[in-house]
Amino acid sequence: MRVAMRRAAHQLFDHPKVLDDPIALPIIGPEAAAKLEAERNRHKSRVARNLRAFLVVRSRFAEDELARAIVRGVRQCVILGAGLDTFAYRNPYEDYALRVFEVDYPATQEWKRQRLATAGIAIPPSVTYAPVDFERQTLAEGLKLAGFDASKAAFFSWLGVTMYLTEDAAMATFGFIASTSPGGGVAFDYTVPRSSLNWVGRLALDALSYRVAAAGEPFRTFFDPSVLEERLRRIGFSRVEDLDAAEINARYFKDRADRLKITSSLGHLMSAEV
Repeated sequence: MRVAMRRAAHQLFDHPKVLDDPIALPIIGPEAAAKLEAERNRHKSRVARNLRAFLVVRSRFAEDELARAIVRGVRQCVILGAGLDTFAYRNPYEDYALRVFEVDYPATQEWKRQRLATAGIAIPPSVTYAPVDFERQTLAEGLKLAGFDASKAAFFSWLGVTMYLTEDAAMATFGFIASTSPGGGVAFDYTVPRSSLNWVGRLALDALSYRVAAAGEPFRTFFDPSVLEERLRRIGFSRVEDLDAAEINARYFKDRADRLKITSSLGHLMSAEV
């Protein structure tokens, strides 16, 4: 919900939009939207802008990479840990028969479907929910039960998850994606080790780590960019691309008058093709 509210705040406070999402406000509901308006000044602070910038640009990056996959012939998109992600409900590729699988914990999916119903947001026939309880089944099993076609290429969007998993769990998921049919790929974000940051970055990471730990979801895994790229290539990925803060800003936030940009180096975006 906090991530969804920041995507909604982007629609209200930032121009031009990096992520144009007409469903971002309806899905959070009128009370949350009113709270954003009431706290407008808070959302214009430097810290709020930086966090919001990263949260919206990672979605934009994943959707840009999906567009590349569509050109390669991919017709399956899997959103891992979908939460309140809205892509499936504004899918611009329905004419391409793109099928979207939302993977999440069963209770979380039910909560989302209730929010969609309350907001009057229709669930397109191209959307398939894949409820997966990872304590009881694997991702492969959950997708198979949902009708995922393992014989065809797929694109995976995996945002805001890797840092909360153990390294073994994260690499196991990468391994599964690498085992899918050629032509697909993955876009994800990750957090770099504290030791690689300057003192400002360390302060930012420490503050964020404290907040997520207090919420019961501590950061568990940090990846060195070059080491991660090597590991992904070793298990079968190709065309690995990594974007740090400077590269993200150059691609997505150049020449903005509203000063929206990434000011912290702790988060990277990466894509890789199968």
